[in-house]
Amino acid sequence: MIEKIKKIIFSPLTVTLVVVVPTFMALLRPGYFPMHDDISAMRLLQMDKCVKDGQVPCRWVPDMGFGYGYPQFNYYAPLPYYIMETWHIAGMGYLDSVKVGFALSFVLSGVGMYLLGKSLWGKTGGFVAALFYAYLPYRAVDAYVRGAVGELYGLAFLPFIFWTSKKILEGDKKAKLLVALSLAALFTSHNITSMIFLPFLISWITFLILGQKLHLLPDFKKRIVDLVAGLAWGFGLSAFFTLPAFFERNLVHIKTLTGGYFGYLAHFVSVGQLLFSNYWGYGTSEAGPWDEASFSVGIFHWATALLVILLAYVLKAKRKIASVLFWVVSGVVSVFMAHTRSALIWRAFPLAEFIQFPWRFLLLSGFFFSTAAGAICLFFPKGPKKLLYISIISLVVILFYSGVFRPAKWLDITDEQKFSGENWRLQQTVSIFDYLPIYVEKGPTLPASDKPRIISGQAEISNWQKGTDWQKGFIKVVEEARIELPIYYFPNWEVKAGGNKLEVTHEGELALLNVGLRSGEWEVEAKLKDTPIRTAGNIVSLFALFLIPLYLKRK
Repeated sequence: MIEKIKKIIFSPLTVTLVVVVPTFMALLRPGYFPMHDDISAMRLLQMDKCVKDGQVPCRWVPDMGFGYGYPQFNYYAPLPYYIMETWHIAGMGYLDSVKVGFALSFVLSGVGMYLLGKSLWGKTGGFVAALFYAYLPYRAVDAYVRGAVGELYGLAFLPFIFWTSKKILEGDKKAKLLVALSLAALFTSHNITSMIFLPFLISWITFLILGQKLHLLPDFKKRIVDLVAGLAWGFGLSAFFTLPAFFERNLVHIKTLTGGYFGYLAHFVSVGQLLFSNYWGYGTSEAGPWDEASFSVGIFHWATALLVILLAYVLKAKRKIASVLFWVVSGVVSVFMAHTRSALIWRAFPLAEFIQFPWRFLLLSGFFFSTAAGAICLFFPKGPKKLLYISIISLVVILFYSGVFRPAKWLDITDEQKFSGENWRLQQTVSIFDYLPIYVEKGPTLPASDKPRIISGQAEISNWQKGTDWQKGFIKVVEEARIELPIYYFPNWEVKAGGNKLEVTHEGELALLNVGLRSGEWEVEAKLKDTPIRTAGNIVSLFALFLIPLYLKRK
């Protein structure tokens, strides 16, 4: 028993988890930290309200848009906030749950990269790959500068997808569910990462088939069928989100996501910044080479990856060269996509404008170079010297990069303070046009009222209540009246009076729900119903979810 415990404690995976800790140590204290996208706590609050109100999957958030609500999670990937919500339900505060969510993405990244690296280069190779991946400079930018929790989870799930797809092609029948869960997790964590990684996944699958001559195996077709089934299963599990996010994108303002500051042409990065800069800052991305944040691949990351290629060539390790070459070439292509020379490719694909910032490809280059870096262990001598070399690499990487894994400053703030006063106003209005219904012509200047407004006629409103995707109350109409509800118009908002549907219209720049009522006393209820595409997505995901216990039972 003691030997088993020792084995676990000193295993490469355990050591990996230990070396990852310094990357999120700065989060393990009371309070919070400022970041560019300082709205994660607010999104979690909205998710919490949805879950407790029975709106699952959560689509419409009630407090955003200055209290008029909008379909945030119909378009913004929700999984990180479902994960944070589990911690909040367990008893943590909102700010602490967000910090745990950030930290968990670091841990998942380490585990995923260790498993991928181990399958490629062995246990020590898995450790080194995970080490480089954990201390990726762009990860620190995402966490402590930008606060881009979606990208952090994108980084976390990438290794799992490449690892599980490899396992299926190598004949592991149990990996079908793993690849489905990994892919679904990525699709529901970050739209953009999902978009840019797919060509590389296809390249990886093609490389495995041709490089390992899997197409010559007698059960090759079965393996391909299993892989396709696993990937399709992953699409199915995420359909509740991906289908509406794509097919209903014309229902919200999206030009604010691609125009002005967010136009990709202003955010290419120079070669010096990408490869040789040690600059670190907490500012923003600017046009030209004057960015106030770091957009470095990581000098040790790309240099170690190239060193591996050189060693493989010098030592004439042909099989190792082919494998490492895939990762290095993929890393180089990713770096190229962040440079202005790739503008021609960007212009050729209209959807590329939604990526917004070419330097987002740093998450892919970091992933590829970190994976390649793990292969350096293949060229170390066995025994104590190998341990010495790995210890030196670990020390250098940790000392060189650990200093950037911390926020610019720390705020002594509580949940109550975050969600009150001017802070609450800011949380309700920040990036207000993102995902605002297309019918709304301009953002509101005043917060939504607590109850409907009587536009014409005479009426009395009482006992008005608000939920996440519903509002209801009693309206006594003395004279035929026109009522305006404090809700943005969006397809499939249904309003009933006395159980009968009312004709819903929208008027004015704010495009608020508008209904007419005849004289009488009415119980009025407004409820957001699913469109056919939302319903279809829900059904597909439920079916895919139902397949999991059936699959496990068969196994």
